[in-house]
Amino acid sequence: MELIAPENLPVYVPGTVLADSGGLGWDGFSLRTYAYRGQDVEIPPMRDYMLVSYQQGITPMQRTFGGKWTQTTCGPGAVSLLTRSQTSHWFWTADVEVTHIYLTERFVFDVVSEVSGRSAASVDLADVLRTEDKVMTAAINMIATEASEGGMGSELYVEAVARQLVIHLLRKYADIGFRSLAQRGQLSEAQKRKVMDYIEARLHEPLNLRDIAAQINMAACTFSRYFRRTTGTTPYAYVLDRRLDRASNLLRDGQIPTKQIAGQCGFCDQAHLTRQFSRRYQTTPTAYRTSFLRP
Repeated sequence: MELIAPENLPVYVPGTVLADSGGLGWDGFSLRTYAYRGQDVEIPPMRDYMLVSYQQGITPMQRTFGGKWTQTTCGPGAVSLLTRSQTSHWFWTADVEVTHIYLTERFVFDVVSEVSGRSAASVDLADVLRTEDKVMTAAINMIATEASEGGMGSELYVEAVARQLVIHLLRKYADIGFRSLAQRGQLSEAQKRKVMDYIEARLHEPLNLRDIAAQINMAACTFSRYFRRTTGTTPYAYVLDRRLDRASNLLRDGQIPTKQIAGQCGFCDQAHLTRQFSRRYQTTPTAYRTSFLRP
């Protein structure tokens, strides 16, 4: 079944949007505040983990996922948790105003990697319909304030709060499954191959450490350390070597202009290629090509 994104939730749970972090440039987490009438709704599996913080109104609340119904009363100060990729059924009768925090799988897995030094295979939030957790409520309120007011360093600030919120969830409300590594502190063969295939397919594009690490659900700092232990070189040096290898192969072929080769190999321009190429081969791309074209 297709997982639904947060912005598509109103299709299944109609409500009035009061606040939305869309467009603020947040990466890995987002916020929406809704005003809801009483409803009886079934929600398909969500793409992200969802926290529901009750802001106004008090209502009897019933919910099931996995076949067991839970019932309680929710009001200001209460928070509900919903794990990702799980169909749920909700029933409440009174009007409420709630703030949703959505956490992507990649963001949560990044935090797992940062705090444990291990790669997560799965993270499941507990079936908690109502908790009054002051740490969680305070973090959600801080994120909501940043969404509405912002300020200097807002993006960095809100990401730090979101990461602390995830750590709190992992410590108190989550079941974590870890990936097996061939050797602690190194990439498995499958992880290494996935990363190298990703790099190889995108040598012509800008590549950044965070995007590469995300392919195996690992934080950038942890990935960089594991990659070096596994391969004996840094991710940056590996990418540069692969780009220069590709450039040398294209130069030997002799059919493509050097300027075009620079673009196809991910260099900023021909001058950038020439500088890096000369450092490695102690000759310029033009001289290198000429040496292979001599009869």
